[in-house]
Amino acid sequence: MADVTDVTGLADAAGMTGVSGVPADGATALASEYFQSYAVIGLLALVGVLFVAVAFGAGRLLRPIVPTPEKLLTYECGVDPVGEGWAHTQVRYYVYAFLYVIFAVDSIFLFPWATVFAAPGYGATTLVEMFIFLGFLAVGLLYAWKKGVLAWA
Repeated sequence: MADVTDVTGLADAAGMTGVSGVPADGATALASEYFQSYAVIGLLALVGVLFVAVAFGAGRLLRPIVPTPEKLLTYECGVDPVGEGWAHTQVRYYVYAFLYVIFAVDSIFLFPWATVFAAPGYGATTLVEMFIFLGFLAVGLLYAWKKGVLAWA
């Protein structure tokens, strides 16, 4: 009678497989391929970092360093800096940027929606979801318009 503790020997003799139906030696080969693909990605990332480091290093070594008083001034879009560094910025510029971001996200959401909408069986559901999403955006835009945010003064 066979020893009960020798289960692995019995499984191998019977031709049984390891975890998830993959033979025991096939599992190590599968794991080896899995980690090899990550090694390729890691090597590619290392080459990219080295490329950037070499480019910045070469730029630092090759550029001329001639400091003049004009070069040491703060650059303000071609205008000589005058006065204090503190200035008022109107809030409406931030609101325009925020509205742009909202509609950029909207357009990013529309592309995957169009592909799912074309898939069979998802038409009515995705159409309702998109109208709900566009309804939220329309309410936000209507609110901004009623508050006078969109009026350029």
